[in-house]
Amino acid sequence: MVRITYLGHATLLIEMDGFRLLTDPILRNRILHLYRFSDRIDSALYRDIDAVLVSHLHWDHLDVDSLRKLDPPFQVFVPRGSAGYFKINGFPQVVELTPREEISMGSLSIQGTPADHSGSRPPFALRSESIGFVMRGSQRIYFAGDTDIFPEMSHIGENLDIALLPIWGWGPNLGPGHMDPYRAAQALSLLKPKTAIPIHWGTLAPFGISMANSDFLSQPPTKFAQYAEQLTPQVQVKIVPPGSSITLH
Repeated sequence: MVRITYLGHATLLIEMDGFRLLTDPILRNRILHLYRFSDRIDSALYRDIDAVLVSHLHWDHLDVDSLRKLDPPFQVFVPRGSAGYFKINGFPQVVELTPREEISMGSLSIQGTPADHSGSRPPFALRSESIGFVMRGSQRIYFAGDTDIFPEMSHIGENLDIALLPIWGWGPNLGPGHMDPYRAAQALSLLKPKTAIPIHWGTLAPFGISMANSDFLSQPPTKFAQYAEQLTPQVQVKIVPPGSSITLH
């Protein structure tokens, strides 16, 4: 049994086999020019975290002040080339992963996967890779982080139970290295998971965006489900609104 709570954007609490894993934690209500449009996060949801998975260093995926909200000790899994940044910010238990590199954490294994996305962190252009993660325990879960579709997804998708796929960004337009609902649905044909949960939507938006012109906050998951039904009807799509949980057996 796996319980997944979508905290918003790319932040998920994954509870599996007695472990509590948190992905790309954005726990505050404002990050630079981005504001949280979804409800505030209950702090009880990020207590007793065993490990944090950070896919890349962009500000909407890595927020040091959000990490400082977590109760130590916890392990942080990060892309190659970024461990030093975490250590100087007070997080010593850091493990770098490259794509296809795997490490055990008790009964779980965590493997880095490729990603098609820039990994640099402005303004000082700190560079590292962008990666995704596959968690293997009683179920196999793929967290894509931020990425466009890429051919090697077909290798990630071997016996995959759950795919957590980004389907949008944080504004009305998408830049390179992202999937929109249609491309995310195309990715399912490579990944072939039993269940897909759309992420990276409905949470953050730039200052000045009003609800009157914010269809990009609400429409992407519905479009993704429609495209998935057309392209990969064998994949079950579960839309989990920000702040909500789902239990999968």
